[in-house]
Amino acid sequence: MSYKLIINCLKFSSMAVLLLLLQVVHAQPRKKVVKEVGIASFESLDGLVQKNQKLLGNSFVAMVWTDTMVYKRELGDMDAKTVVPIASCSKWLTAAMVMKFVEEGRISLDDKISRYLPIFETYGKNYITIRHCLSHFTGIQNEGGFFNKKKFSSLQEEVESYAKKEIKTNPGTDFSYSPIGLNIAARILEIVGKKKFDMLIKQQLFNPLAMRKTTFSMLDGSAINPSGGAQSCAEEYMHFLQMLLNNGKYNGVQVLSEASVKELRTQQTRQEQIRFAPKAASGFNYALGSWVVEEGKDGIASVLSSPGLFGTWPMVDWCRGYACLFFTKTILSEQKKDAYMEMKNAIDEKLGSKCK
Repeated sequence: MSYKLIINCLKFSSMAVLLLLLQVVHAQPRKKVVKEVGIASFESLDGLVQKNQKLLGNSFVAMVWTDTMVYKRELGDMDAKTVVPIASCSKWLTAAMVMKFVEEGRISLDDKISRYLPIFETYGKNYITIRHCLSHFTGIQNEGGFFNKKKFSSLQEEVESYAKKEIKTNPGTDFSYSPIGLNIAARILEIVGKKKFDMLIKQQLFNPLAMRKTTFSMLDGSAINPSGGAQSCAEEYMHFLQMLLNNGKYNGVQVLSEASVKELRTQQTRQEQIRFAPKAASGFNYALGSWVVEEGKDGIASVLSSPGLFGTWPMVDWCRGYACLFFTKTILSEQKKDAYMEMKNAIDEKLGSKCK
């Protein structure tokens, strides 16, 4: 046998062995991706999650975080990485971004908005403050409602249209839930920060929190909507909740100061001041960008939530030391609020209270 023939035989043999190995590899069953965490530990909660699956739109994600992920269940065609619109859950993100500017000394919550937006003084609205904006106390009439929102080409154009609207009540008097205040506050950040709001929040909040898929940017060229236009996924929004639960820290980095988190937890309303609120938030007071689910000592909320129109319901419970998130894409209703609160009670019973 010639040397060349031996070499060719060896090459053929090596190729045959490689093909056999590849066959064996492909024949191995694929490992099942385990999506569930802590199912056995949170048996009562898990029973309620499955019981409410149809009510919550069949596809949703439920998560509970303490100092690690202690419960996670993914149902239907959604998982923790599925990006969906989060509606008014956006308000909590925007309020946190405003607090970044406050702690840096660039603005104050009690600054009059006319300091940055002179058009409001022109139309006799020079007593509205940034705090009024974050707590829905601007007093500006919201005739359009939530479903008849006019399309604007920019946040600047939209906010300037608010200056021309009628004042319904004096600022700081009556609470009326609407997109107006949060969008005014975000426009002030654009003026001070000299960048569009979606870029500011990406650089200063989303990047430090590893929220790479979360965005306020609009693909259709319409105005950014800081009060309700964010898109996110359960995994990333939970990063934000973790940060709040840990008094501003995420992965050991102080993303927001403890003072800012305390300010976000400070109750701004009394029940008799609330003139308009969604039915799903009935009975709750309001802080800055979020609802007070449970009141704590000295006006500092022990539980906050910022539910969105499309059914997503995030909560942070400082008393019991956890954050939870029910992430979905169906219209929120009063019935769903009851289901979410029932599931929260199941978590409370499992974890107990750390507050005295």
